[in-house]
Amino acid sequence: MKALVIQHDQYGGPGIVGDKLKSLGFEIDSFQVLDDLSNPVSTRPFPDPSKYELLVVMGSTWSVNDQRIESWIEREIEMVKTAHDSGIKVLGICFGGQVLSKALGGCVESASQPEIGWHEVEATNPESPINGLWFQWHYDKFSVPDGAEELARNETCTQAFSAGSSLGIQFHPEVSSGQLAKWLVISEEELTENNLDGAKLLNDTKINEVEASVRSESLLDWYLADLMKI
Repeated sequence: MKALVIQHDQYGGPGIVGDKLKSLGFEIDSFQVLDDLSNPVSTRPFPDPSKYELLVVMGSTWSVNDQRIESWIEREIEMVKTAHDSGIKVLGICFGGQVLSKALGGCVESASQPEIGWHEVEATNPESPINGLWFQWHYDKFSVPDGAEELARNETCTQAFSAGSSLGIQFHPEVSSGQLAKWLVISEEELTENNLDGAKLLNDTKINEVEASVRSESLLDWYLADLMKI
């Protein structure tokens, strides 16, 4: 089986999610939209998703509504819609979940407050692997598209929805302390603006990452069960 991972810059790799997919036997192809965060313009053609059983769309520092990414965001949304309409499983993570929502006719708008750090997520099914503590880093929120089902939320926004074989989530199951450390290096100004302590975020992640990694693997086992015959 083959999976296509869309990452938007050099910092947005699949991390724990990618490791789990490899352990399940997936061959992973990665497509990076931007070479450099300082230049949000890209004319690079997106790959054809029809060659894959799974499409994973990762997070991004950008908002899907930011005009600075207009050179590629609509093309990405169209690619995700094509994959979904073809029955390919689409997993949208954070920004990727917002892309999925827009591809299916939903909307993305500013959340009432940013979520940066570890936050509880309450699933509609208490036995769902989505239920629990997850790392978050977002300012926007997605709506649940018409015909989709809300699977989880918290006091800030919807945290997960399913539509056919696609799953959109607002949190970051891929994050490890090593990956977060790289994010923190490029986010000093942002942390200051939000009165956040990067060292505390990193320490909290080191404390939570073992259990969070188990939840991430359980999430993927559940989502991919029909492909893996688990």
